[in-house]
Amino acid sequence: MMPSPPSPGRVPGTVKAGRSNSRWSRSRWTLPASLLVGAVLVTASACNEQKAAAPVPLPPPEVSVVSVRPQPIPYVRDLPGRVAPMRIAEVRSRVSGLVIRRLFEQGSHVNEGDVLYKIDPAPYQVDLASAEATLANREAALVLANQQAERLETLLARNTASQAQYDTAFAAKKQAEAEVAGAKAARDRAKLNLSWTDVRAPISGRIGRALLTEGTLIESGATGVLATIQQLDPIYVDITQSVGELNKLRRDIASGELSKLAADAANVHLIMDDGTLYGSAGRLLFSDVTADPSTGQVTLRVQFPNPHNELFPGMYVRARIKQGIDADAIAVPQQAIQRTNDGKPEVWVVKPDGKVMLQPVEVGPVVGGHWLIREGLEGGEKVVVEGFQKITAGIEVKTVPWKTEAAADEGKPVDTDSHDNDGKENAGKGANAADPSAQPVAQFAD
Repeated sequence: MMPSPPSPGRVPGTVKAGRSNSRWSRSRWTLPASLLVGAVLVTASACNEQKAAAPVPLPPPEVSVVSVRPQPIPYVRDLPGRVAPMRIAEVRSRVSGLVIRRLFEQGSHVNEGDVLYKIDPAPYQVDLASAEATLANREAALVLANQQAERLETLLARNTASQAQYDTAFAAKKQAEAEVAGAKAARDRAKLNLSWTDVRAPISGRIGRALLTEGTLIESGATGVLATIQQLDPIYVDITQSVGELNKLRRDIASGELSKLAADAANVHLIMDDGTLYGSAGRLLFSDVTADPSTGQVTLRVQFPNPHNELFPGMYVRARIKQGIDADAIAVPQQAIQRTNDGKPEVWVVKPDGKVMLQPVEVGPVVGGHWLIREGLEGGEKVVVEGFQKITAGIEVKTVPWKTEAAADEGKPVDTDSHDNDGKENAGKGANAADPSAQPVAQFAD
């Protein structure tokens, strides 16, 4: 087949004016794909830079604070002590003899004058009978001497008897009177010895175990103890305190730094072995005037009621004794105290502009859950208790009341006089109510 002839005016191998070759046009105006991807990435990067240049502000961190204020805080000291009976008596026999009966229950309460032991009375009954017979003999002799003296007195008045005879009769009368008096004394002693065969309780109290049994032969004046009676209600607790602490306390009271307690105040509480407080408060009676040369301590005696016999002589107890009151003390919770590298205490304080700063303080006695601040804080300042990990010096914070503070009446240490009403407040409240670590009273630091 023959090819078609070219169009008129068209030169073979040329392109018509006004039209372009499509393949040539695409190669000239279409951009490569790699350039398009790069342009997209540059645009996204620019957008991210714009967002980073305008960050959203964060809210200030939230911290828990307490507002400190001056308040009366009682100074107390936990001291070791031993329980001692108010009175103690060893039951002994005043006469010799054979024990034939025991008339008490061991460990029971006995009253003064109760018969505890019975000693064989037969020998003493015989002695009493003999003494009474001797007395009768002496009384008969006295009657005869009186008659003789009266007769000679009449004869002397008639001058029929000499003065010497009358003097002899009068002396015999006086001698007979003396012999009668001696015989009466012997009879009374025999009665007394017979009564002593009933061994009686010298005091009222709780009697211990029987140290001698029936059939035991005891000797008068021997060291054999039949039993021991102790008066346990009320009862004593002897506590010890160093002379240095006692003198410092007296100086603080004399200077006015501490207020003196009333002399008849019940200002001592006992901490039992399980950590609970004894139900009744005690009253400090006196402090000894002599210090133990080996320990440098003095003894303070406290009297406690013991109606249920919960305290036993010889028990070891800890006595929480109130020794004064600081009328304008400032205390903060224990966790509010921070320590520097060298161990010095400091606290975070929220300033009026809402910014926090570290403030050095001087701590004093320990409070139940609190530290007493001697210097560094004033009333009305806000101290951070929780949220330390969120803050640095100089930043602004948002403050909220400390929850534990609100539950404990804003963390205020309360005077322990509320526990002095025979411990009624502790009854039925469980161990937490009587936990000594929770008692808001100041303690001297060791």
